[in-house]
Amino acid sequence: MSFSLCKSQRDNDSELPSEGLASVAGGIVALGKFDALHIGHRELAIQASKVGAPSLLSFVGMAEVLGWEPRAPIVAKCDRSRVLSSWAPYCGNMVPEEVQIEFSCVRHLTPRQFVEKLSKELGVIGVVAGENYRFGYKAAGDASELVRLCEEHGMGAYIISSVMDNNQDYRSMNSNDLKDRGQVSSTRVRQALAVGDMKYVSELLGRHHRLILMLKDQEERTKTSSGRRVSAPKSFLLNLPPKDGFYENCSLIFGTKNPVTCRVFMDTTHIHLETDEADPFDFETDQELHLLGIEFGDSRPDRA
Repeated sequence: MSFSLCKSQRDNDSELPSEGLASVAGGIVALGKFDALHIGHRELAIQASKVGAPSLLSFVGMAEVLGWEPRAPIVAKCDRSRVLSSWAPYCGNMVPEEVQIEFSCVRHLTPRQFVEKLSKELGVIGVVAGENYRFGYKAAGDASELVRLCEEHGMGAYIISSVMDNNQDYRSMNSNDLKDRGQVSSTRVRQALAVGDMKYVSELLGRHHRLILMLKDQEERTKTSSGRRVSAPKSFLLNLPPKDGFYENCSLIFGTKNPVTCRVFMDTTHIHLETDEADPFDFETDQELHLLGIEFGDSRPDRA
């Protein structure tokens, strides 16, 4: 379950809204961006679960506030709960919850003020963060300061080492990123998707990449000699696709139906899905829009 802690313009800047706070009071929060939900993020949740009920605390709206270029998420918003549920076996059979705070609510807080919010308003018993975590206005606080401030407020602080990327072929992928020390990161996931190396993407995520397509009933469908084919504009994708090209060893997931083997071809404007099934695109519902999951096996595109 995900809670969005948003505040209205009339709220005092020093207060966070109370919506969803009861769910994390007495628990422990992992701190990070959590955009890719990769194995490094999962490790934070695992460590949090060893202390208490785990939650992931991150900020939303950073791009709008800081003027960053908008970009597609790695994990579709509607698919995040599924991914977090898959972490339960690693987290003492507890599903981490998400707590999202509007970045505009906290962007001017000093490191001390931020920790005070965690203690007094969220009521958590402790935090987990990576060794490179920065927080507070202009990222003034580091992991050591987080430990010190948490101790002052009677909270536990658990700093863990970064999960390293063991793929030697991609050690230099982020050579221009001063924050990169060879650790698993969302940047590496995006770069691996950009070259279409789905095996590497799976290693970084700890699961196959699932693309979510919002499919309309009237979308173009054709019958081929080998099965059925459907095409849709890329604008109907809800998260980041891999490099354009042809991918085999993929699966279609729709609702509670069994996965269907498929082939995927992406060009500059459309995504095309083809299966050997009679017609897996007969959704048998009254809804005009359908969310279709596309999971990519461990492969690279045959052609760009």
